[in-house]
Amino acid sequence: QVQLVESGGGLVQPGGSLRLSCAASGSFFSINTMGWYRQAPEKERELVATVATTGTINYADSVKGRFTISRDNAKNTVYLQMNSLKPEDTAVYYCNADVFISRWRYGGEYWGQGTQVTVSS
Repeated sequence: QVQLVESGGGLVQPGGSLRLSCAASGSFFSINTMGWYRQAPEKERELVATVATTGTINYADSVKGRFTISRDNAKNTVYLQMNSLKPEDTAVYYCNADVFISRWRYGGEYWGQGTQVTVSS
C-alpha cells in the first residue's frame, strides 16, 4: 500500500502565496510521475502540474508563470509553490503518484486525501 499525505492548504488573499507538500510512504519500489490536480465545487477534477522522474514538467495553461512544481526524489515528496493566487484557484488540491512495486511491475495510480485552498479577500 502507498499513502500520499498532503499539507499546506489554507485561506489566502488574492495575490498571495501558498506552498503545498505531498509525501509518499509505504511499500513501493519507485515513483514515476508525481503531480497535483484540483477540483472546484461542481467542476471536474483537472490537472494542475506534473513532474516526471526525468524532470519533465507539465503545467495547465491557467497556472503557467504562477505555479512551480518540484520534487525531492530522496524524500518521495512533491511540492507546489503557488504565487499570485486568484479566486478561481480555489479548489481542493489532490496529490497524485504513479507507483512501481518492482523494477518492471506497475503498481497503480494513487491519490492523496486532498487539501483545501481558498483564495478570498
